[in-house]
Amino acid sequence: MDTLNGYTVFTKVVETGGFSAAARDLNISKSAVSKHIAKLEDHLGVRLLNRTTRKLSPTEVGATFYERARRIVQDVEETEQAVSALHVEPRGTLRLNVPMSFGISHVAPILADFSKRYPDLNIDIVLNDRVVDLLDEGFDAAIRIARLPDSTLIARKLAPMRLILCATPQYWKEHGIPEHPSDLQNHNCLIYSYLLKKNEWSFKGPDGDISVKVSGTISANNGDALRGAALKGVGVYLSPTFIVGDDLRSGRLQSVLNHFMETDLAIYAVYPHNRYLSAKVRAFVDFLAEHYGPEPYWDGP
Repeated sequence: MDTLNGYTVFTKVVETGGFSAAARDLNISKSAVSKHIAKLEDHLGVRLLNRTTRKLSPTEVGATFYERARRIVQDVEETEQAVSALHVEPRGTLRLNVPMSFGISHVAPILADFSKRYPDLNIDIVLNDRVVDLLDEGFDAAIRIARLPDSTLIARKLAPMRLILCATPQYWKEHGIPEHPSDLQNHNCLIYSYLLKKNEWSFKGPDGDISVKVSGTISANNGDALRGAALKGVGVYLSPTFIVGDDLRSGRLQSVLNHFMETDLAIYAVYPHNRYLSAKVRAFVDFLAEHYGPEPYWDGP
């Protein structure tokens, strides 16, 4: 017998409560449904359904079999969808959540190329530095900068993320270059207000983690705003290199204490746990991974 079709028909009968309703949903005749059930029961050697003039319900064995058959049918359907997604051209709307500074500097400039590659796909990108709930707020995917991504989401690493401590050469000349992270207590520190502990900066030392209480005259919820203040010589900025890479190469900013910087941060694409990955999300994640890579251009010489 055709086992999978038998499982499909049986699960539909249980879910709809009758042969006629199942036949309508499956677009086959009522007699075909009856034959599938009869063959399945004969194949298994058990009665799966209680049949009366008023009611149709699974037997005790049928109820147990239904749960297993339903999972099998679902797995087959999702496997076919996953395989099809590999060959389907992305289309529809891709809704993305991206951190503000990273999005402006490193996502927005390449969206045109992505759109040209997939002309049937509409892109809706929301830029902010808030950690959103992808499912509740209707996002297909997001970019997150973190040590370990949220375990409730699937994550793919796009690039490493380096933090550096920097200021203008003139600032270091006037205030002195710190020799240890604890020296930062004597400096004007520019503070990113979305940090979990915004007045506490973390470093890695030879003997383990180092936490330093910092303070300063400016705090902001956006990295580019702090970069502007750093370039004016206002203070010390703990920044991702994707924000200040050009400034470091040009000499406008100078990094210090590089051997104390944390190294376990990365940039991830994250998306909800689905049984298969949609073509549009796969295309976007692959595109970013191809563009950034293990040695991203913003860290180049």
